[in-house]
Amino acid sequence: MRGHAEFLLRAVFDWDNTMSRSDLDQAIAFAVAHETAWSRDTSGPWGIHLEDPPPWNRLLGPVHARGPVSGTIVVRGETVLSWGEPARADLTFSVAKTYLALLAGIAHDRGLLPDVNEPVCERVPGIGFDEGRNARVTWEHLLQQTSEWEGECFGLPDQVDRYRVLPFQGSAAAGRKGEPRPLKSPGTFWEYNDVRINQFSLALMHLFGQPLPEVFAQAIMEPVGASRDWRWEGYDNAWVELNGRRVQSVPGGSHWGGGVSINSFDQALVGQLLLNEGRAGGKQVVSAGWIARMCRPCAIAPFYGYLVWRNHQRRMFSSVPESSLFAIGAGGSFTWVEPERQMVLVVRWLDAAFADAFFQRILAALDG
Repeated sequence: MRGHAEFLLRAVFDWDNTMSRSDLDQAIAFAVAHETAWSRDTSGPWGIHLEDPPPWNRLLGPVHARGPVSGTIVVRGETVLSWGEPARADLTFSVAKTYLALLAGIAHDRGLLPDVNEPVCERVPGIGFDEGRNARVTWEHLLQQTSEWEGECFGLPDQVDRYRVLPFQGSAAAGRKGEPRPLKSPGTFWEYNDVRINQFSLALMHLFGQPLPEVFAQAIMEPVGASRDWRWEGYDNAWVELNGRRVQSVPGGSHWGGGVSINSFDQALVGQLLLNEGRAGGKQVVSAGWIARMCRPCAIAPFYGYLVWRNHQRRMFSSVPESSLFAIGAGGSFTWVEPERQMVLVVRWLDAAFADAFFQRILAALDG
């Protein structure tokens, strides 16, 4: 033990003499000292469903206790340092959104989703995209969170996340979360909305014709060399009939429970897939063209791509390069992809208010 942090060194300091182990230790100790305020078990203040107006402020799927501030740092494909409980499979909340974007890339590469600007209803009719404004919603609208889709998905109306604003967004809401904000045309308004993401996940499942965890395991996790110590679960009421099977649709986060539980090492492997433009193990797992699309700025929200956060004009995190990409989950889960240093960093359960200061310390340690 060093202070409050347990370090699990995976030493590869031979590739760069400028890296400071002492500075890295201090950076990790800083993260450990700024753990999220969420309780480590689910009986205390825990989760974002608590912020929802009733009757939507309740869990619909399974959750579990969390570990301490943990993570791993990979530079040029080599693990530099891991700390805390990196092998523990913890909930990632909205990091799962980025996994949905990668699955959309698999669908695109297989010819199931040839045109992201095609209305969803043309390939997936009968699940809520057939009428009115919803009939104009495209796959890209869903990927960029500009769909303005209206409806209910597994008992949750999209209204619950209207007027929702995240700190990284940099703007204030004009109303109270959960109020019936007047909707606009698809593609003209950006809003972070977990119900619409769940509807997107449902559409992807119908597009593949099989449960998304199966596709994720076969098409992404196995090729990147991930462990089997992860799971992606849905709500208790999210079961549907699909091609003669009773299957569960999974959410793009853990807002109302369920979602992806995964360890830091496997998270880093997925981050490395983004860094390597879709390649892993000498194979093109997801096309480089799709990864490039994921990273492009949304025209009306340049801080966002395809379900991935962009450090546009360094407004999200002023201390890190503008080229950085992030998958971010509530409770302080970050997967940071930093192309300039060929680095992937995973940190979990870090108080988000101290993320930029932590990232600054990591860069200082790596640069010597």
